[in-house]
Amino acid sequence: MKRYFRIRWVLFFLAIAAVVGLTAMNIYSLYALHESTVSASIDNRKNQLVDFSYTVRNRFRPPVEGIWRLNVEQIDEEFQRKAPLNKSFAEVLRDASNDPIYNGIYFTYPGFSECGATDSAVFKFDKQKMDLVQVYEIPETVCDGFGLTRTRMRVLLSDYRWNTKVVFDTHRSMTVALINPRDHRVVGYFNFMINQENLVNDFFAKELAETFGSSHESGMIIWLHDWLKNEILASTDPEIEYDRRSVNYIQRFPDLMDNWNLKVSFDEGSTILASQSNLTRNLIVLCGGVLLLITSLVIIFRMSQKEKALADRQTGFLANVTHELKTPLAVMQAAGENLADGRVTDPQRLRSYGEHIHTEAMRLRSMIDKLLDVAKNDSGQLVINPDSYSIGQLIRQYISESQTTLSAAGFNPVVQIAPDVNTVLVDKESFRAILSNLVENAIKYSPDEKYLGIRVKKNGNFVQMDVEDHGLGIPTKAQKHIFDKFYRVEDTLTARTKGHGLGLSIVKVLTEMNGGRIFVQSNYRIGSVFSVHLPIGDVSISTEEATTTSETKIEYAS
Repeated sequence: MKRYFRIRWVLFFLAIAAVVGLTAMNIYSLYALHESTVSASIDNRKNQLVDFSYTVRNRFRPPVEGIWRLNVEQIDEEFQRKAPLNKSFAEVLRDASNDPIYNGIYFTYPGFSECGATDSAVFKFDKQKMDLVQVYEIPETVCDGFGLTRTRMRVLLSDYRWNTKVVFDTHRSMTVALINPRDHRVVGYFNFMINQENLVNDFFAKELAETFGSSHESGMIIWLHDWLKNEILASTDPEIEYDRRSVNYIQRFPDLMDNWNLKVSFDEGSTILASQSNLTRNLIVLCGGVLLLITSLVIIFRMSQKEKALADRQTGFLANVTHELKTPLAVMQAAGENLADGRVTDPQRLRSYGEHIHTEAMRLRSMIDKLLDVAKNDSGQLVINPDSYSIGQLIRQYISESQTTLSAAGFNPVVQIAPDVNTVLVDKESFRAILSNLVENAIKYSPDEKYLGIRVKKNGNFVQMDVEDHGLGIPTKAQKHIFDKFYRVEDTLTARTKGHGLGLSIVKVLTEMNGGRIFVQSNYRIGSVFSVHLPIGDVSISTEEATTTSETKIEYAS
């Protein structure tokens, strides 16, 4: 049995460890799924920002696309002959000049060194004349764009394979280097001045609103930021003030607007909120399920432990009750044989043998009654018939019938009944069994001081009957088990006392079946008080009826 007991403990802890392990794995999986969802949501929004940056770049693309389709070698030849612009090229430039994002289109030959130099003739496209017209007042932005592109082409030209190269001077201008791919030579430079007001107010503000909407819709706040000037140019939520500490991501523009970028603060969008809500819900369900499972395991294990303890008590009970049944039977058998053989003729001895047989028969009957009560209760056949009785009369009747046993044990009960107590609603036989078991326990476990007190008083809607002794008492840790079936206190003082562990169990069952309750107050080696609370009866009976002819004095306390 000890081996199986240890195996049960090992299996219990293994089951708990398995539940905890599986729970930890599930929690980790849920958090990993949530983090993956959040990461995927953020990555998706980053991809949107990248796409938007290319949308911005493509805003400047139309004039360049028109130049791509032209025959650069033919244009090179015309430039060398100082011929007017051909019609196709002029139409491309006209369409670009009509775009509100550009303030003007300027041209210079590859010999440009700097504005104002003798070899730096600069021309401006005139859409009325559909031709290039030389100008002498050149915007500084145009000069910077030509110079920047000329420097860049010195590095790239030898390995460059296309007929155009676009160079942005931050957000100020876009310069297109026209290249003859056959001999890797620059034909000329076209500078498109950018209308910054139109770019910010008409393009960025509109595109940000149409592409991303508000922060509630996109799950992020976007600011168009000029980091050089530390100035916010546009935003998806203008009412939200920019704070660099709230920035989670920075998106730059490819090959243009070096001083501008998109500062982004990620908010909890609908996807993340849904994932968070799903995570919380799953964690609650998981924790509830795990708690229920662990509770079930603990309850099952405790029930198994209790069943084992009950089985052990039953085994001890069977051994004990077998011995106790044999003892009175052996005494009765021996006395009966002597009487049957006619060996005993003396009247005094005959009387003694008769008293022995009667005493052992009563003892045997008491044990059998207890066993029957337990069997009836377990099978649900125990039936009671409550009625109103004078509690004083019931106590008097029991003491009168048990006077011989009490006197033989050296007890003279002290009974006190409060004057305001009349009747009690109880089954008569149940009350006798309750009182009998409590008195028997008091006698059995009081080897030294022979005191038995029975006190009755009113307690709310109940009649409270206290049965007190000055016996061995009950250890504190055992008090919660004394009403369990077959339970006996394991103690050197009580081990020598015969018992079955059924009396108090029967008392508790009968008390509760009669609508009452039972409590115990006990001090180890000092004594115990068992308090039985039973409902008050309906019929009023005078306490004077509760008189007795026995030697016991019943007092009515004031």
